[in-house]
Amino acid sequence: MLALDSSRGPNAPRAVIRIIVIAALVAILASLGSALYYLYHDQGKGMRMVRALAIRVALSACLLVFLVVSYKLGWIGDHGLR
Repeated sequence: MLALDSSRGPNAPRAVIRIIVIAALVAILASLGSALYYLYHDQGKGMRMVRALAIRVALSACLLVFLVVSYKLGWIGDHGLR
């Protein structure tokens, strides 16, 4: 399990948080892209676009919760990562 302690160096927590945020943003963009693909491919006759957009909303909500929790725990500050 990933620990946000500084035993691996002073930049280890920063790198972990950056990786998580960047991975979440890439997943959100991929879900949005797949929804666009299904919009044109299914021409409004399927539920795949709705499912892709629901996944995008869930990923965005999870990212928001992660950022709020990270701020409350002091992992990130007012001016970015500490």
